[in-house]
Amino acid sequence: MARRAHGLTLQPERLTPGLLLRAYASGVFPMAEARDDPRVFWVDPRQRGILPLDGFHLSRSLRRTILRAPFRLTLNTDFEGVVRGCASREETWINDTIFDGYVALHRRGYAHSLEARAGGALVGGVYGVALGRAFFGESMFSRATDASKVALATLVAHLRQTGFVLFDTQFTTAHLQSLGGREVSRADYHRMLDAALSQGVARILSRPLPPEAEVVALLGHAARGKG
Repeated sequence: MARRAHGLTLQPERLTPGLLLRAYASGVFPMAEARDDPRVFWVDPRQRGILPLDGFHLSRSLRRTILRAPFRLTLNTDFEGVVRGCASREETWINDTIFDGYVALHRRGYAHSLEARAGGALVGGVYGVALGRAFFGESMFSRATDASKVALATLVAHLRQTGFVLFDTQFTTAHLQSLGGREVSRADYHRMLDAALSQGVARILSRPLPPEAEVVALLGHAARGKG
């Protein structure tokens, strides 16, 4: 998920859904330098972060947390709240242009959020874009211990169940690497993207989110299969 900038500068007046979809299909994504910087630029990293859907690292502690069910997890019930949560950190690449662009894309049915709530409050979540059989993770946030980890694990299990084959995290971080994330070359990424966009359309809303025990079973089975 977007972390820092490496790319080509461009200043669209606004990010329309059509422009964003063409960008994702081409393998590029928008960022801003800061919340108050109105400029937006396109990024096509030399090394692309991905999270293999069959290689999520489910640690014993995360497994126990998921089964304890400390959060109520939902899909697309507060997209704007999740994006605002992601933008609320001190340094962010989400400016008003990006916020408005993804809200418009959400209303068109291409951008989605997974929310984690505790006591009725939004305490974590992740959002991204679905196109073909690819999911492009944009950002995630957490206001409670493990909220974003549980949200991400649930999202990975759900993407597996609904037919996705590529989870693009844009960049990678130590946190994502601990969960199975890795880097691939730009050329390899574009081959993966082309394949994911040519294999039909996965429907993220075609079934409800899996319950906690099913998340653990799906991700545990994936880890054993990789071993």
